[in-house]
Amino acid sequence: MNEMARVRINRLPSGVPKLDDILGGGWPEYSFNVIVGEPGAGKTTLAHQFMFANATPERQALYFTVLGEPALKMLRYQQQFSFFDNAKVGREIHFANLGAEALTADLQQVLDGMFAKIESIDPRIVVVDSFGMLMSRNAIKGKMSPEEFVLLLGARLTSWSATSFLLGDYPEDELRHSPVFTVADGLITLQQGVHRNAMVRQLRVVKMRGSAPQPGLHTLRISDHGVQAFPRMLKPMEEAQKSVTPELISVGIPGLDEMLGGGTLRGNSILIAGPVGSGKTTTALQFAAEGVRNGEPAVIVIFEETTPKYIDQANAFGIDLPDLAEKGMLELVYVRPLDLSVDETLYAIQTAVEKVGARRVVLDSISGLEAALAPPFKEDFLESLYRLLGALTGSGVTIMMTVEVTEPYNEMRFTPHPISFLTHDIVLQRYVEIDGQLRKFATVVKTRSRSHSSDLRLYAVTSNGIVMGSRVNNLVAGLVGGPKPTIPGDSEDSGKA
Repeated sequence: MNEMARVRINRLPSGVPKLDDILGGGWPEYSFNVIVGEPGAGKTTLAHQFMFANATPERQALYFTVLGEPALKMLRYQQQFSFFDNAKVGREIHFANLGAEALTADLQQVLDGMFAKIESIDPRIVVVDSFGMLMSRNAIKGKMSPEEFVLLLGARLTSWSATSFLLGDYPEDELRHSPVFTVADGLITLQQGVHRNAMVRQLRVVKMRGSAPQPGLHTLRISDHGVQAFPRMLKPMEEAQKSVTPELISVGIPGLDEMLGGGTLRGNSILIAGPVGSGKTTTALQFAAEGVRNGEPAVIVIFEETTPKYIDQANAFGIDLPDLAEKGMLELVYVRPLDLSVDETLYAIQTAVEKVGARRVVLDSISGLEAALAPPFKEDFLESLYRLLGALTGSGVTIMMTVEVTEPYNEMRFTPHPISFLTHDIVLQRYVEIDGQLRKFATVVKTRSRSHSSDLRLYAVTSNGIVMGSRVNNLVAGLVGGPKPTIPGDSEDSGKA
């Protein structure tokens, strides 16, 4: 038997940011595709973005409306998107309505009408919107069955070298019983759901012949620019290091470096856990500023404070974030806390890291990130955080995360989230009452690959940032909020910050 020659499949860009990564490189040319989902999920906009991205005088596009909204009404809304190019309408992109044929409920007439229009224009892109009602057996007259209609339509479109799309309001659970499921080269489902006050849109590639699409559900957002996709899998960092040099780097606070055994290792993730007002953000700012001083660009991602307030807070410690950003050494990312998806957050972080070539990243705070997530994404929080940390630390980026601890002080917990296993180093900040004063102290809970101090050390938040003091001596039970002198009657504070 002769070996078949390998044929390269040409791929067309989807016109949707990041969707090509999900599809495995774009839409295969001359493929027969189906996009299904409930009304409002984004099917029509998705198809229009593809048309406007690919239609040329040599590659004409033809958009059929069948028992759907008239083309004029549809275009009135689609032209609000930035991808819409009115100059292409009627010249490279054509619209045809098959409402009259569809109302006869005779699939043969619908097919004949489509073929006649296709032969007159000779398009290379064909969209049928919407075909769902045509597939209803109860509404069909004539001898042609839905199975025959789909088979003939798919075969003819492929023979005409057209990349085609059928759009329909099919429930996903009906796909397995539809002839479209078997015939289609590509099958995409769109879904949307309202969870309390959050609207969430997602996309799933059910199948894509000749491609290796990303599995799972991927977040979609519709804005003035149309549909934007956020892949759930982070792409490998372009400058990823094959091996990270195991060198110690400073976190920007001399006393804390000493407690950590000389600093933290490059490519580590370090967690700063503590109650409100304990100085977590200040610690994170000093960590980022130390990196910039040593020629390591930084990214700071904030989920709670707005950008102006965060800049003011940094200014109080002599850190000019806008100036560092102007020099290309820092990127400040504010992720809006509305209907937030994990995929969208990871994309924003990775984009910022690549923009400045960051070697340090601050996530301030993990508590704010989880609180900002839309309800459907909360259950994916740990998995997504794990993917983010793995992608960044694996390329030599050092990450500092802050997390708020709010439990009563007669207990000791390191974080309110089961994320400790994801981190290499953990620093715990706490309050303690000494001689009628509320004081702050820190201790290192764990480090990996090196020894660390087991001291409890007082510290103060000053105009110069965090300043570490001496060890808390002659006290026990400080971590659980009930310090007692080790010698009865002796409550002397041996450490001043």
